[in-house]
Amino acid sequence: MANSIPPAIHGQQYISLATFRKTGIVVQTPVWFGEEDGKLYVMTRSDMGKTKRIRNNPQVKVAPCTIRGKITGPEFAATARILPKQEWDRARKTLTRKYWLAKISAPFSRADAFFEITFA
Repeated sequence: MANSIPPAIHGQQYISLATFRKTGIVVQTPVWFGEEDGKLYVMTRSDMGKTKRIRNNPQVKVAPCTIRGKITGPEFAATARILPKQEWDRARKTLTRKYWLAKISAPFSRADAFFEITFA
């Protein structure tokens, strides 16, 4: 099932994105995500902790979760890549297709970092 979204993740509203501090401590964050071509896309700001942690360690774990971050299914190992600016438009479109609020909400208009998540 390489390079495809696990069925437990596909179509969910939220995922828990687990990133790792330099000390190895896991930090889980519930996030919105888009799906396309077997990959997930996450929009955030470059000054957020998860961006710094992914910059230091691209290995992440992803699990379906509730809006408050309660994990509701299995966790999957994955790799995150911070996208260069020329790839932002495609990533943003995956989120705005799924979440109408992402089209109009000010916090998302300030997003200046996008991740692409692939599964091993």
